[in-house]
Amino acid sequence: MLVLTLDQRGSRNGVDKIDGLLARLRANPASMRFVRDFERTAGDEVQGLLDHPDDAVDVVLDVVRAGDWWAGVGVGSVREPIPASVRAATGPAFINAREAVERAKNTPSRLAVVGPDTRTAAEAESLLALLSAVVQRRTGPGWEVVDLIRQGLPQKDIATDLKISPQAVSQRLRTALWQEERGARPLAARLLTQADEADRAARGTASTSGRD
Repeated sequence: MLVLTLDQRGSRNGVDKIDGLLARLRANPASMRFVRDFERTAGDEVQGLLDHPDDAVDVVLDVVRAGDWWAGVGVGSVREPIPASVRAATGPAFINAREAVERAKNTPSRLAVVGPDTRTAAEAESLLALLSAVVQRRTGPGWEVVDLIRQGLPQKDIATDLKISPQAVSQRLRTALWQEERGARPLAARLLTQADEADRAARGTASTSGRD
């Protein structure tokens, strides 16, 4: 499974933004698939439990875009039965998420991935960092068209809504590197899947060996 720990940057000297983040996460269409909803787990942190890597990619890039958060992704097992509240849950994935968010505070991308399969976790982190750079450098006009196209609007309708030409929409998407981001997102999710599957396979092998 995947644990996401999000820590507010500069919380000691700024406004508490946890409630706004939680509202944003709960409004995410993917929230219905979260194993356990995001909750405040400390003064300036929230944590959630996910089982769909593409949702983890979406959440990480969304919070990195906001610029107010460090994101730690922990891959690993979770002690079962899983409690109703993520605050009561434990397991290696939570430990890894804690390590990841602490390391994220020293990375330009503001994110990190930690898991038992260190190589795959590192590869996932590298690709997410690259996507993070794209997201962090995107301009307001770029986000304007990217947000609309992610909602499923055709480019001609976006042009009408924004009162610009279809060519201007295409230019904004190229400048925003939207095609590159869209193509890389599934790969990032696949790497997180591989990291999670490697951990499950290792635990399955250990369990089988223990019965021999």
